[in-house]
Amino acid sequence: MKLPLSADVVVIGAGAVGAACAYFAALAGLKVAVLDSGPVAGGTSSACEGNILVSDKEAGPELELSLYSQSLWRGELAEHGPLWEFESKGGLVVSARETTQANLARLARRQREAGIDVELVAGAELHSHEPHLAPGMAGGAFYPQDAQVQPMLAAAHLLRLARGLGATVHPGTEVTGFLRRGDAVTGVATARGNVSANSVVNAAGTWGGAVASLAGVRVPVLPRKGYVMVTEPLPVMVRHKVYAAEYVDNVASSDAGLQTSPVVEGTASGTILIGSSRERVGFDKSFNPHVLAEMAGKAMALFPFLQEAKVLRSYFGFRPYCPDHLPVIGPDPRAPGLWHACGHEGAGIGLSVGTGALVAASLTGAAPALDLAPFAPERFDTDLEGAHA
Repeated sequence: MKLPLSADVVVIGAGAVGAACAYFAALAGLKVAVLDSGPVAGGTSSACEGNILVSDKEAGPELELSLYSQSLWRGELAEHGPLWEFESKGGLVVSARETTQANLARLARRQREAGIDVELVAGAELHSHEPHLAPGMAGGAFYPQDAQVQPMLAAAHLLRLARGLGATVHPGTEVTGFLRRGDAVTGVATARGNVSANSVVNAAGTWGGAVASLAGVRVPVLPRKGYVMVTEPLPVMVRHKVYAAEYVDNVASSDAGLQTSPVVEGTASGTILIGSSRERVGFDKSFNPHVLAEMAGKAMALFPFLQEAKVLRSYFGFRPYCPDHLPVIGPDPRAPGLWHACGHEGAGIGLSVGTGALVAASLTGAAPALDLAPFAPERFDTDLEGAHA
């Protein structure tokens, strides 16, 4: 498709977050063009599990964004749920030790005060939730709001819906620079031509920092590598998303080294997804079987029946990590006309629709449903000032 000469909004990135930004902007009546250097959902959205979680989030801005996104997935977008295989499966977090269960109980109390539906589960009652779980667990917590979608379908169908509202989508179109009028961003330059725009949204995921640098601003998004394994189709053996309590600590960690914690969940097709790992190794695309071995061992300790299951395939991707574990959302005062919607790390699928709705409101001058200040792109400039002090 030929590039338009102009648009109200150019969205850079055709993953789940960019697709959500495009959909809600088009729904608001804006003329939208989506550009991506690769295919639709060709980055992180094609290499993840599609989680929509509240269970792994502490009280604060990210949890507020998660609850807002939940309201959209289950409300305004509910009629489209079958398109992206929305499954309200619930999440079960399990603790192997009493000390871990005590920590989980304290987290659950804080989350409950923030509006999360969570039920503490005694060790003896865990098998009523998951009959095939390993015996001897100290306890757990059940989160009925946890859900899952097929992430590539979510991105593709959100873009299809946006196209139905007049948006255009241009895969294989790399943004090489920004059009400027003084400090202001007035469009994008590509090898296929320029597109002028009132606003440009940086939804480039793991490459969000590189795109921001083209505008001369700093957004410290870094890649964090993670693996997933997929088993052969099996009878229903895992009812919910099940993970060990240390997964929450790993999500919040800034450690660059390898971290693994067992995460096991079934899919509508009968396959079982096994995670998870995190490590900051840049864009290293080498395959490390030792990571998979560690993940498999921990998953089998959680569900012993997996010892007999065959793994069909495994894959890895790069999650867009921010040092303070909050995404970057909203207008950039350092480059007027530039908005950001990136840095969601492993929560991007779940937070995508809330992010898109917030960005669309901001683009149209409406009051966003949440305060964008905690997600402000310029918040990292204080780090630079401190470094030079």
